[in-house]
This record gives sequence, C-alpha cells and structure tokens, in this order.
Amino acid sequence: MLRKQTKLFKRAMTMTLLLGLVMNNITAAAAERFTYEEITLKELEQGYAAGAFKTEEIVKAYLDRINIYESNYNAFTMMNVNALQEAREIDRRRTAGEKLGPLAGVPIVIKEAVDVAGFPSTFGWAPLSKELGGIELIPEKDAPVVARLKAAGAIILGKTNIPAFSSDGTRASSSWAGDTYNAVDRKLVPGASSSGTAMSISGNFAVLGIAEETGGSIQNPAAAQALVGIKPTFGLVPNAGVVPLAGSTRDVVGPHARTVHDAAVMLDVIAGYTAEDAKTVASIGNIPRKGYTSKLNSLALKNKRIGLYGPGWLGEELTAETQQLYDRAVKELESQGAIVVTDPFADTEFAEFAKSAGSIGIESIVYDMEQYLKRLGPNAAIKSVHELIKKTGETPSALAKYEEALKNPDAIPDLSKFTEARTKYLHIFNGVMDQHRLDALVFPQMYKETPLLHSEDKIADTTVPEINIAGVPLVTVPAGYYKSGSPFAIAFVGKMWSEADLLGMAYDYEQATKHRVAPTLLAKP
Repeated sequence: MLRKQTKLFKRAMTMTLLLGLVMNNITAAAAERFTYEEITLKELEQGYAAGAFKTEEIVKAYLDRINIYESNYNAFTMMNVNALQEAREIDRRRTAGEKLGPLAGVPIVIKEAVDVAGFPSTFGWAPLSKELGGIELIPEKDAPVVARLKAAGAIILGKTNIPAFSSDGTRASSSWAGDTYNAVDRKLVPGASSSGTAMSISGNFAVLGIAEETGGSIQNPAAAQALVGIKPTFGLVPNAGVVPLAGSTRDVVGPHARTVHDAAVMLDVIAGYTAEDAKTVASIGNIPRKGYTSKLNSLALKNKRIGLYGPGWLGEELTAETQQLYDRAVKELESQGAIVVTDPFADTEFAEFAKSAGSIGIESIVYDMEQYLKRLGPNAAIKSVHELIKKTGETPSALAKYEEALKNPDAIPDLSKFTEARTKYLHIFNGVMDQHRLDALVFPQMYKETPLLHSEDKIADTTVPEINIAGVPLVTVPAGYYKSGSPFAIAFVGKMWSEADLLGMAYDYEQATKHRVAPTLLAKP
C-alpha cells in the first residue's frame, strides 16, 4: 500500500510541483540536446557575464530536464515552486549592476535531511510525510549551510531523496518516496543516504548539490555515480539544522559536484564558524586565507608523497579488476610527479584497531535529535523526541535501541569511548603520515565494484567508518570504469584541515585524466 501511495504521490508531484511551466511538447529527444550538460561554474559565470544566457533560461532548462527524467530516477522529495521567480530576481539584480554572490544564478539541490525554511523536513520517514498521511514538519529557519548558499545567490531547485533517517550507506530503499536510481546505470545502487543529491548532479539535474555523511554518505554516492565529493574535516562545515545520526561526533555536510573546482567553490561558501554550531569554532584559523581553490593547479602532485592502500589499513583484498584500475590510477599519479609509498600502515595496529573499534559515535543520536527538533521553532508540529514518538505513534528504529537516553533526551551523552577511539585513530594516523612524510593517502574508494540495486550486497568502501570516527577529510575523484560500466573512484585522504591540499592534488589528477563520462539518462517509455 505504501509503495502504491508513493507512486501516486510521485506522479502528482511531477504533474504539479515540477511543472508550473508549459511542457506539453517536450520529448526525450529534446532532452538529448540539453544545452547545458556538464556545464561548469566558470562556463556558467562567463555566460552570465557575456549576456549569453540568463538565470531564468538556465533554471527553466534544468526544470525541463527534470520533468522528463525524474519519474525514472526519483531523485527528489519536493521541488521549489519559486525557483523561476528567484531566477528572475537574480537576472534583475544582475541587470541593475548589483553586487552578486559567488554562486549567483547557479542551480543547486539540497539533501532532504538539511533544513530549508518553509520546505517540509520528512527525515525520509513515512510518518513525517504529509503526502502519505503523516505529520508535516516545516522548519522556521534555514540550516546555516542553506542560509550561506542563499546569500551566495544559489537557486535551490528542490530537496533530494534519502533513506529513513539517512541510515543506509548503500541505497535509499527505506525512504517513504521509494528508491532513487543511479544516474550511471539504474541497475546499480545509487550510493548511500545522499543518493538523490548524487543522482541530481551526475545526471545533470543541477550544477551543485549538498550531501551529508555519517558513514559514507558523501563519498559512497559520489564514487558510485562518477562525482567529486568532499567529506570535510569534522567541525569545518556547520551541521546545525541537519537531521542527525551522530551530530555531536561524526555528521558532516559537504559538496557533490562534477568537477574538483566546482566542489571547492561550494566548500568556500559553506565552510566556517557560526554561533549556531559551537563545533565550528575549531575551524577558526584552519581555513586557507585564499580559499579552497587556491591550490588548484596542474603541478600539485609533483613531488608529493602519496600513501597507497594495503593490508595495513583495512585487511580487505581488492578484487582483480579493482586492483587493475587502482594500479592504473597509481601510474597516473606517478606520471604527474607523485612519489608513492606502498602500504604505509603496515606493521601498525591500525587494521586491528579498526576492526575492534567498530562503528562508534551513533550513541549521541537521541541527544542530537532533541537539539535538532528544538531548533525547528515554536510553531513546529513536533518539538521534542518524546513528542516525535507520541504524535507519530512510533519509536524510530534509529532511536529505539537507546532506551536509557530516551528517558531523558536532554541529557548530555557519555562519549568517552568515542573520544578514546578518535584519539587513538588520530594518534596512529598522524604518526604514519609523519613517519613516512606523506602529503596524502590515495585509496580505491571501494575494494569491489558497486553492487546491484536489488541485491543484498552493500557498498564495499575502504574508508568508512575509519575516517568518520577520526574526523579527517576525504575527496573522491572519478578514476575510470569497470568493464560492466560501473564507475571506479579514488579517494584522497589527509590530516585534519588539509582540504585545500587534497583538492589541489585531486584537481591535478582530474585534469590529467578526465575520466568522468556524462551518463546517458533514460526517460520512461
């Protein structure tokens, strides 16, 4: 019944929210001629500056494309019906010579878990979906990252699909809105809880997207859909106003983009301290003065010491084809002047500790959820964890096992085991980086190819949950394709606050290889 209701809602959404436009004569053939496919920020900015096109034209073109393909990919939970009006306002301001922000007129999407004032926040959970008879939660203010993007002039096209409570590192099947499909190949899993954002960016539904990660949900969908993703240092980007899984310990917000440069520009906009999120005080003094694009150049890999994946890190053996693709990527790094160091974590206790530590840090979820619900505002339909359970008649599975915390959701959780684990991870990690004088690690993001959507398999990532617990940054870059057509990606990993250096090296690799191929989307017959 739920699936049937979902399909009815999605059909209605396509006919109403996506439209507000006259599209009766648009066909899939017209979409094949999509003028702005793979357009970059620089190209967009140059076009606006030269008067080659207007924001309204760009936004309408993306909405047209979404209208054709959305029903076959299910990327969105809702659309911004004011997108064209907001685009016209940017055009008016540009014509008037007003100063505009760095993302003025750029179409973007926002992960469903991130609050946008006036838009429903459903958590991907059926009891909070008004369309399915649930309770509607409407945040009264934007999450800080959304406020910054709006101030930069970005046009939000809509919010993107997630699994319930973002608690799946592979697919969005538990969402009230149903599965999101992979833009590269609908048979493949879309990646993780940022599935809808990744599909939107890889499938050219928007230029940039906001993703969020607790345990792989920026990097997994980016790797699975041939994208650049930035999983930032914990505390660099505010996560206030984001439905939490581990808001106090692991949750981070970051960009999905088709190029390293574009991802770096988005990070410039969303990073930094805000009084709304005390954790971000740690970012003060750790943001490059000239921004995250300052080290993007074609010599960034020259003489850099790069640590390679091996048994010392994880102990998981790469499949034969993954090893071949990784070996090629290593040669490409070396051709750009990098010096590689084989298995730098050998003879350390890293792999053993990673297995014993497990996935820790989620124990803050009840407290974090209480703080999130309070932030929704005095007029919100639900303002506490106890109200969430009482009014929906359900205890969400993500919260249910924390019975003691549920008795007093305002009680500050005991995170001593987590802080011990983070301390040990960082002690080993930083020690290895220093001992081998490494500038970065470069690993295959998965040790085997992306699984099929309707299989039982999960994504076999190499950097989850280790870097999430440690809090260190990672940048994914497309690095080719398996024989099946499934994307292969490499991940640049570094010390805390090393995003600018990682982006520089990732950019050098990207520009030298240009492995990403734009997916060919399929419209429903």
